[in-house]
Amino acid sequence: MSMKRDPFSQYHPLVCFLYFVAVILFGAVLRHPAYILAGCVAAGSYYGLLRGRSLWKLLFGLIPLFLLVTLINPLFNPRGAHVLFRLFDRPFTLEALCYGGVTAGSFTLTFLWFGCYNCVLTGDKFTSLFANRIPALSLLLVMVLRMIGEQSRKLKQILHARSGIGKGITQQSKTSEKLRHGVTALSTLADRALEGSVVTADSMRARGYGCAKRSSFYGTSLSLRDGIVLVLILSLAACVPLLGGLSADFDPEVRIAPLGWGFVAYCILLLIPIVLRIKEALLWRRLRSKI
Repeated sequence: MSMKRDPFSQYHPLVCFLYFVAVILFGAVLRHPAYILAGCVAAGSYYGLLRGRSLWKLLFGLIPLFLLVTLINPLFNPRGAHVLFRLFDRPFTLEALCYGGVTAGSFTLTFLWFGCYNCVLTGDKFTSLFANRIPALSLLLVMVLRMIGEQSRKLKQILHARSGIGKGITQQSKTSEKLRHGVTALSTLADRALEGSVVTADSMRARGYGCAKRSSFYGTSLSLRDGIVLVLILSLAACVPLLGGLSADFDPEVRIAPLGWGFVAYCILLLIPIVLRIKEALLWRRLRSKI
């Protein structure tokens, strides 16, 4: 099943937006290892369903970052009761190492959820969600998010073109020459970006942007299906902090609260897109078997 047939992506943009707000906030705030592990597994699984093999490429980039953050934290944070060894006359404690791992896991979890967010809540959905309420801000955010990827591709094109005429950064032996050619490439990129912004502004003015209320081809009303999933998301998100079992302390010793019903609610919340995907796949298989 391709990403276009992802069932959760077909729900109202408000449902998808509030879901990702909930899971990203929990991923950034919670410090309980079990919650972070469950979030990473769910976010990684859903990202794999959306992007396929791109998951492994993303993980290969996140694993070094995870190890780096985990190992760096004890070097700057010597707090903790259990000293593993001393490095540069500073204690390397077990508690600081655990806290670094939790912090790195939170970074990884948030990064994975933002990857899923970019796949599900596309720019046109985001614009349809906020265009009538905050049209200028929604347009600005969409253009900024679009510009990041576009400018990255243009920079690669500029670097390849300069390498073809012998002016690539890696082709220079002196550091001053590398710096000079790098600045030239960035200057070229800035010129193209400014020229593109002028062309975009002229095009928008010629098409009458801002003269009337913007419309969207996405439906603005919530269906019964959307309402049920939205109530489920909000109820589970409210149950997670109310049912407790979230606390985790790493100073001066590791003290982690036992898991309770809050963890169950959190796992159900995480599994909503995956369960919908599995349900759709089973239904599709059953219909195909009847042909």
